[in-house]
Amino acid sequence: MTWRSPLALLRDAVLSQKAREKELRSLVSNLPFEGLGKSKQPNRFFKPNAIKTNKYTPLFFIPMNLYEQFHRLANVYFVGLAILNFIPVVNAFQPEVALIPICVIMFLTALKDGWEDFRRYQSDKKLNNMPCLIYSRAAKHYIERRWKDVRVGDFVKVVCNETVPADLLLLHTSDPNNVCHIETSNLDGETNLKQRNALPGLCTSNDVFEPESFNCTVVCEKPNNNLNHFKCFVEKPDKEKTGAGIESLLLRGCTVRNTEHAIGFVVYAGHETKSMLNNNGPRYKRSKLERRLNVDVFFCVLLLFIMCLIGSLGHFYVWLLINCFNDIVKGHLDSPSLSSFYMFFTMIILLQILIPISLYVSVELVKIGQIFFILTDVDLYDEETDSRVQCRSLNITEDLGQIEYIFSDKTGTLTENKMVFRRCSIMGKDYPHKENVIAFLHHQETQVIPDEKLLQQISRSERSSSGISDPYMDFFLALAICNSVVVSMATTQRQRVIGLLKKSTTKSLSVLAKRTGSFWKVFDSPKQNGSSTSAHKRSDDANGVQPRALDPMTLSARPAAASGDVCYEAESPDEAALVYAAKTYGFTLLARTPNSVTVRVPSGEELVFEVLDTLAFDSNRKRMSVLVRHPITGEYVLYTKGADYAIMELLGTPGQQKKIAADTQYHLDCYAKDGLRTLCITKKIVSSREYQSWLADRKKALAAIDGREELMMASAVQLETELTMLGATGIEDRLQESVPDTITALREAGIKVWVLTGDKPETALNIGYACRLLEEGDLVINMTSTINLMDLLLKASVVFQVTCVSILDCTLEEVRRYHEDPRNVDTTQKISLMIDGDTLAIALSPDLQDRFLELAKRCRSVLCCRVTPLQKSRVVKLVRDKLKVMTLAVGDGANDVNMIQVADVGIGISGQEGMQAVMASDFAITRFKHLKKLLLVHGHWCHTRLANMIIYFFYKNAAYVNLLFWYQFYCGFSGTAMIDYWLMIFFNLFFTSTPPIMFGIMDKDVSAEMLMGVPELYRTGQGSGEYNFRTFWISMLDAFYQSLVCFFVPYLAYQGSDVDIFTFGTPLNTSSLFIILLHLGIEIKSWTVVHWIIMLGSVALYFIVTLAYSAICVTCNPPSNPYWILQNQMADPMFYLICIISTVVALLPRYTFYVLKNSIAPSPLIQAKHLDRMEPSVRDMWMKEWRSLRGGTEVKESRLSTPPSPTLETSVDFYPGFGDAASFVGEELSLNVITD
Repeated sequence: MTWRSPLALLRDAVLSQKAREKELRSLVSNLPFEGLGKSKQPNRFFKPNAIKTNKYTPLFFIPMNLYEQFHRLANVYFVGLAILNFIPVVNAFQPEVALIPICVIMFLTALKDGWEDFRRYQSDKKLNNMPCLIYSRAAKHYIERRWKDVRVGDFVKVVCNETVPADLLLLHTSDPNNVCHIETSNLDGETNLKQRNALPGLCTSNDVFEPESFNCTVVCEKPNNNLNHFKCFVEKPDKEKTGAGIESLLLRGCTVRNTEHAIGFVVYAGHETKSMLNNNGPRYKRSKLERRLNVDVFFCVLLLFIMCLIGSLGHFYVWLLINCFNDIVKGHLDSPSLSSFYMFFTMIILLQILIPISLYVSVELVKIGQIFFILTDVDLYDEETDSRVQCRSLNITEDLGQIEYIFSDKTGTLTENKMVFRRCSIMGKDYPHKENVIAFLHHQETQVIPDEKLLQQISRSERSSSGISDPYMDFFLALAICNSVVVSMATTQRQRVIGLLKKSTTKSLSVLAKRTGSFWKVFDSPKQNGSSTSAHKRSDDANGVQPRALDPMTLSARPAAASGDVCYEAESPDEAALVYAAKTYGFTLLARTPNSVTVRVPSGEELVFEVLDTLAFDSNRKRMSVLVRHPITGEYVLYTKGADYAIMELLGTPGQQKKIAADTQYHLDCYAKDGLRTLCITKKIVSSREYQSWLADRKKALAAIDGREELMMASAVQLETELTMLGATGIEDRLQESVPDTITALREAGIKVWVLTGDKPETALNIGYACRLLEEGDLVINMTSTINLMDLLLKASVVFQVTCVSILDCTLEEVRRYHEDPRNVDTTQKISLMIDGDTLAIALSPDLQDRFLELAKRCRSVLCCRVTPLQKSRVVKLVRDKLKVMTLAVGDGANDVNMIQVADVGIGISGQEGMQAVMASDFAITRFKHLKKLLLVHGHWCHTRLANMIIYFFYKNAAYVNLLFWYQFYCGFSGTAMIDYWLMIFFNLFFTSTPPIMFGIMDKDVSAEMLMGVPELYRTGQGSGEYNFRTFWISMLDAFYQSLVCFFVPYLAYQGSDVDIFTFGTPLNTSSLFIILLHLGIEIKSWTVVHWIIMLGSVALYFIVTLAYSAICVTCNPPSNPYWILQNQMADPMFYLICIISTVVALLPRYTFYVLKNSIAPSPLIQAKHLDRMEPSVRDMWMKEWRSLRGGTEVKESRLSTPPSPTLETSVDFYPGFGDAASFVGEELSLNVITD
């Protein structure tokens, strides 16, 4: 290694920092500089690929770990007191003894930190030494190196089923179309294949890529953690620029699938890769209970200060008397003021355990135990997916028991997200597909039973001479082409579970197939007869698909592919459903490459469409388009699918189109009312001149770095105009099992449920009734706008805002009038609110937030439709911050990540849309119904157990430390202890440490069956819950009372005797043990064998250790030593009498209070516990009676009078529709008050 001066190293460090901070990076190949020194490498300023996630080294572990632990103020406090005890003028007992508790705690913490860091070190070492292939100019081929050897500017070759070592710009693949398929499960949990395209025009041959011939400059953006966006362009020597995006980037951690090999250029390495920038470590949230705990620790500090101040002032008074009446000590003692100052610190050392040093460690242990019971609950296990609940945040389990608002996504959260094609409308005519309901009932997502009339229409279009340009043919071509579905073969190296039908189908499906069989033969064109049949058969078999997709045998036996060779892998279940629907009618997607799509039409002919560009779906445009060149006509055809409100405004204006659009819109509304997910399908013929003009703008947008998203959006919008309506589709998504029961139970538990979805208002309303978010008889306030928000802002944003104010004020007035009505004093209004995204955007403005929240919190449920992911998170944050309530967000897709992270508790559902929501969540479940037990049972248990344990911990420490405080009044405030110092330490460290931990893990106030059967019991934890200001101070006052009893009973018993200090302290210490443990026994709600073992074991451990210590400790604590003290005490009847009287008198008030309270005015939990003791059949009967009585008294019919304002319109119809709603600004906003 060449020696370099410190100045050169400093200069390189500064230059490296500047290079990494630039917004754009210019990268070149390392090959021309191979073998040269590091200082001559062009990309030397960028991070190497080796990673290091461990924090410590063997040499610096102790100082660095101590530095980390001293970031906790509690550790600093106790270490400071231990050091203070070494000062002779203020020490309370032996300095070494004071170090034991904090040393034990810090040693255990260091062991845990060291073990975790060692595991991180092993993981880093394994990753850094994984093999990879890097091109070498000297060797003229790819050589095997380690991941840690990869540098920015290298050429890396990744073979099939290998993991990508760094972020690579894809330059070449073994695929003839330069396509690479990757699996990103290591990054986002998604197992479906994603397609990546090599950068075009960089190699002269499709078969061979020569890295040494790569003389381009790669310009890319600064590293960031966005996994879905990448800005880059490659500049050739002739200054020609080729743009690249995320579709050409292989991310570190991805796995190459179904591709023999792929070659890429390293753009980011090591800690600058997107995967490492997303690796933020474990998520940390502070629970509500923890925040309250910190406040009470502060109160304990304040209490300690007062007690020490009293001791200091008492010492000052005593020393004043000494100085006044004892002249002999004059001149030989410190001044009273200085002595009192020293005594203040002595008292802090003596009474330090008032601040519970082990409380935080005990809380962590309790949470680990609670998580164990959650993970092992068989009711939260899903057999279908072989998965169980996941706890990803270990420190907020108790928050599950205090939830007041739940914000839920709809698709995939309340529903299965398993889509079945149910209906379609083509050219204004509806085709209901009534038979498809059977496939839906039998969970056959890929099964589509064709509509007979539509089959006949397609056959007529097929026979006609103009069948190629027929709208019916275009409709199904659009379904097959306009998507991102990947076609793969099951014979590839990776075996996947594919979404195909089982070979055995139900009898009902076979019967339906026979009924429609006579219509299936219409696609047997003359070409398929005779000699051409075998040719077609060979061709079809080569592609793994049946030659006649509409043959009845194909449906019943192999509906998707012959021999199951073709797999459709879709990123969205919607796309897969549409592709299977197109296939049912003979339009089979056979292959997809970056430049072409191959579709088999009903005649058996294979059409290869040249893909000119794909305008991907985004949350702003709400649509997707594919621009292709028709293989027969040569026309440029743009197929577009999207939401109706995003498509309708882009249609052309010919007279016939207006009628088709109106009829289609009517069908869409009907589909939505049936709860179907809807999409519009359109087509546009693009002229050659328009295409060339648009292509130039598109290339500029692709090559841009600054403002690239805006330019790409503008180019897409530029082309998506003057569309021709082809039709619409309706896809059904089944509600998950037990969703209505779960929502009903959550509502009975006092939790308000909001559903936030991007669906149409009609679809959302239908699902709302289906899942019992809305009920018959509810008064539904419907606030929706009927025009696009952007148009609204351009036309009349001020007027619209004024209208929203009027609506909110008018509605709030009616709700207030309801509350003021004497007839409604003891009723809960059944009011629900439905609002769409455009109106919500105005309602969330700063000057309208308070009105909106006041209305929303008076509603039993809120349904937000057509909302964006950003609006979801804004709503959750607004409710959480303004109403100061505990919120929970649950979702299953990437669009739910924002609200999951904003909520106090985030729950991800591992469904059909990948694992991004799960990876961002605090807890993960597989079904929405699991939320019921997770909250009502485990949430309640976790909260009550931990809350009661924390209160007991404060009580225990206060009760014990007060014994030392009372003694100061009888020892001249000298800071002396009447209990041996070692026994004082053992008391909290061993004798009384395990029972509260066991109490926090295993106590069970009510059984799970009772909590599930009577959801109302969950309300006890909401708000301040079990642990609040009142319960804390009641326990502290009880601790003061019990300590007084425990101290003065032995004091009065031995008054006037000549017993020594430890003879007096031993029965006092023993009595305190019995009082503290029996106090816990009163608090324990359910005794088990474990409880008895721990409690009796603690008592046995106390006597064994104390007897042994008294027997062997002859000169441990001179001048007074505990030698044989306990042995002598146990031989004296007075010892037993003191222990019994102290324990009974100390605990009698608390026990009496509980007996009277539970007998005269039992709480719902006590009543439930009484029901728990009954026979199961009798208990179930009482539970039903309880729920019916509670429900009958709390919820009554609303009697909202008809609003006097002309802006409100009341209808008695179930759902009158938006057309009948009163309008404020033309047709911009409508408000319906719907009653049933």
